[in-house]
Order: sequence, then C-alpha cells, then structure tokens
Amino acid sequence: MDKKHKLYLKLNLMSLFFVALSFVSITLAWFAYSGIGNVATEIGVKAWNIEFKNNDDTVANDIVISLSDIYPGMETVSEKVDINNLGDSDAQVSYKIDSARVFDYDLTDLENLEDKMSHEYPFHINISLSKNYAEAQGGHSELEVSISWPLDSDNNELDSKWGNAAFEFQNNELNKHNQDSSYQIRPTLKIVINLTAEQFIETNESPDKSFNLGDLILYDVIDNKVCTELSSSCISTYVIDVNNKIGDTTVSLLPDLYKSYGVGKYTNYDNLLNTLIGRWNVNLRAATVEDILRPISKDVVNSVMVRDNLSDEIIGNLNDPNRLTSEINKLISYNGYFKYSNSKFPYLASNKCYWVKSDYQDGAFAFIKIDDDYSKIYKEDVSTSCTILPIIEVSKSNLIV
Repeated sequence: MDKKHKLYLKLNLMSLFFVALSFVSITLAWFAYSGIGNVATEIGVKAWNIEFKNNDDTVANDIVISLSDIYPGMETVSEKVDINNLGDSDAQVSYKIDSARVFDYDLTDLENLEDKMSHEYPFHINISLSKNYAEAQGGHSELEVSISWPLDSDNNELDSKWGNAAFEFQNNELNKHNQDSSYQIRPTLKIVINLTAEQFIETNESPDKSFNLGDLILYDVIDNKVCTELSSSCISTYVIDVNNKIGDTTVSLLPDLYKSYGVGKYTNYDNLLNTLIGRWNVNLRAATVEDILRPISKDVVNSVMVRDNLSDEIIGNLNDPNRLTSEINKLISYNGYFKYSNSKFPYLASNKCYWVKSDYQDGAFAFIKIDDDYSKIYKEDVSTSCTILPIIEVSKSNLIV
C-alpha cells in the first residue's frame, strides 16, 4: 500500500446503551468501538437483576468506548462485557448484529454478516459469547469482541481496495468538516450489537445448563454411566460440545489427556481405536480436527492460524460448517498450524502428541503443547507414534445421578 495511503482509521466516540425491555428482558446496544472506556451505573429490579460490567465498572445506559487508530499490523484490540445475574430467575443470553457500516458501505446482509466480518475483510471483527445463559443468584456469562488487522494477509488486492477506501473516506470526512465546522466526522467503522438477557424458558433449542463446554464429568467406561470416584474404569472426561441444547439427546465427552488410550502410528489408528472399543462398554468414535477447532475458535483473541512469512490471523467465527471446512483447507494450503491458549483450554493441553482423525496432505493432524502458554493443532508425520484420541458419545439418560 502507498505510504501516502497509510491507514489511520479514526473512530469517533461511540456508545452502547442498555435498555430494560421488561421484567424479563434487558437489551444492550453496542456501537462499534475500540479501546477501553470507563463507565458507571447499574441495572436493578427486585427479582430481575442483570448486571453488565466492563473493567470492573458496572455498565448501563451509554457506554463510551474509543479507538484512535486501526491499521494493518495493529495489535489486536479486545473488549469484554461481563454479564452477571444477581436476580432470582435464570436468564438466557443472546446477541445479534443490528446494523453495520464500514467507511461508506452499509453492510445489509445481516444474516451472514458476522461470518463476513470475521473472514472476508482484511481487518477482522469477531464476537464471542462464553455461555448462552446466566443462572440466578450469581450466574455469569461474557461477551468479547476483538478487532484485528494482520500486516500481511497474502491478499494484496483486498488490502489495497480497503486501504484506498479508508484513505478516501478519511479525506472526504475531513473536507466536509473543513467546509462546515458543525459537521461531525463519522467514525470509520460502526457496528450495533444487541445483547439480550431474558427469562430462561426451557425449549429444545435452549442451552442445556448441565453440559457446558469444558465441564468435568466422571464417567465409568465399563458400566457406561456417570460415576463419583476415580478408578481404573471411572475416568475424568470433559464436555467437548460447543453449544449442547436441551433437545440434544447425547453429549460428546473428551477423555482426560493424562491417560494413554493407545499409542502408535497414524496408519494404525483404526486398529488402536477398535482395541479400545473392545475394552470399553461405551459408544466411541475418533476425535477429528473439527472437534478441537470448534472449541478453540471461541477465543477471539488468542486462537490464531499461523503461517510462514505471513501475519498470524485470528481463527474467528466458525458457526457455518462450510466456513469451518474452508478454514481447515486454507490452513493446509499454507502448511500452517492453529495455535491456542493452554489456560483457556486446559483439557486440550498435553505434552504428548494426540492424533485427531483428519488427513493433512502427506501427514495427519495432531495436537501438542508448544510451551507452557500455548498448544497447536499441526501436521505430524504419519510414522510418528502419538496417542489416539477417542470421543465418547453418551446418552444424557446415562448422566443422571
């Protein structure tokens, strides 16, 4: 990009506002943002009390969040809103993008907008909700938004298009202000997100509060039922479903990584799994790269795609199955790897390599710790000895104590 076109996207101060819809509903409108704003107020109704916090300050009404610059090579900027339920009723939490504008472009395809903002521009805007509910009297969820712009995305045409658009937009806005001092320069990017907390009503599509991603469940692989004390057959497992719903009849459980379930070459994976199936009285299948990628993509700051000679890129929204497949294929084409935080996903961190049942060119996918802070999903030689990774598919009726 031309030096004279070096991008500085000046964002005006924008605001989020929370509106109490009714006894059972509170809506947050968040205007696209960045940086950190200090806020103070509170929302409270006797039996319905949802508290939103930003940087330990209670948030309500107008929230001012500012970002001075957004440009290629910028450090990822992120913001969190904590959702605390201090009331007496469980709350179901959801969000939607209400409107979006980038420079002079109004983005009207709201149905697919979140996916596009995450993947189809040189800058990436990602949104993640930790849980779709907050239980009464202390339950918690968290909304996180990140904005990033890799320095080198390997798409010069796209970088130039949006870099030039940004330059022209900034000049036009400045000229309008110079001609009329009362004209308020518009922010370069503006997004409105509606975050809603409403009374939890159990339907088949509601989140199942008993089975959150990463929840620990002790399960007996011989008796095929939940257990209470670790033994040779009662092992630690973790829920690997990203969003298990009440209407789902099964739960996917990831066995604890400190045990070995069969070590060998990738070419012997099926035989090792069949041996394990013969020993365990449960419904087993091989873990795939998708099983690991879906959970780690929930982290919109630390989970990235790493490629040689290119900038790291946040994995971002993978709700669309087609997008999930295309991102895996994209990684393979670059011979790269996915990196994620050990502290965020301790149940996916191990010093031993674990196979996941997906081919990777002349190798296969596996995951292992990089260091104390990060792990990676990467290409491993098929002749290497790694541990197989089974997934236990459990009927919810077997998990009733």
